[in-house]
Amino acid sequence: MENILSVKNLTKSYPRFKLDNVSFDIPRGSIMGFIGENGAGKTTTIKSILNLIKKDSGTITLFGKENYENDVTINESIGVVFDDNCFQETMTIKDINNILKRIYRQWDENTFYKFMDKFKLPDDKTIKGFSKGMKMKLSLAAAMSHHAKLLILDEATSGLDPISRDEILDIFLDFIQDENNAILLSSHITSDLDKIADYITFIHEGKIVFSKSKDELRENMGIVKCGARAFNDMDKSHIIRYRKSNYNYEVLIDNRPEFMKHNNETVVERCTVDDIMLFYVRGEK
Repeated sequence: MENILSVKNLTKSYPRFKLDNVSFDIPRGSIMGFIGENGAGKTTTIKSILNLIKKDSGTITLFGKENYENDVTINESIGVVFDDNCFQETMTIKDINNILKRIYRQWDENTFYKFMDKFKLPDDKTIKGFSKGMKMKLSLAAAMSHHAKLLILDEATSGLDPISRDEILDIFLDFIQDENNAILLSSHITSDLDKIADYITFIHEGKIVFSKSKDELRENMGIVKCGARAFNDMDKSHIIRYRKSNYNYEVLIDNRPEFMKHNNETVVERCTVDDIMLFYVRGEK
């Protein structure tokens, strides 16, 4: 399957932080969930992909071209949404449409206004009068109205109520249906990723912990809850991380089917994306 984005050994150093040999691929027709705690390196990675900051080393390939070429076709083919509003507060929807149609050669005015109707965004108000959720919907509409093939979204569902989030997630699923487009979605709302992501890339303290298909994670990883004696007797080769509370243990294991084969009386719970991240960040080895 062809990759729409490939990041190889991306490195960027700051005085108190280092993005350390970050690598992952996003195939066409897929959604990549990009997770990690605050300060883990998600936004630095995204800004490097977009050429907003200069990387120290590594390669970033978009649509088969390295991003340092700053090719117009690369920029035209990416839709970007950050957590903060990128439009001036004094603008109206009409102002935004008039500006963006002069920036993007493939700007689709009809698509843009269809999103305005779908999201019920008023055209008689300035952006200053919009709620955070309305501003986010506007940014998403702008990102998807110039026939982009890759959406790069940094906390794009934050500030949205559950009904609006479900609506947006459905739009994301529609966006990748032709197997040609793809989405990189950085989000703290891991339940959204449980619903729609095909792949999960987890970054922690500037390093990639894993980049795997969500189905593979769900199939292989599991959580065992047990007492101290059972934990001490457990085959430690399957343990990724564990958490201890008083006399009980919660254990994240790496191969649920294999573990269950040799421990058929032990209950192994399936885990969510949130569970996995919590164990890696707060668990013990």
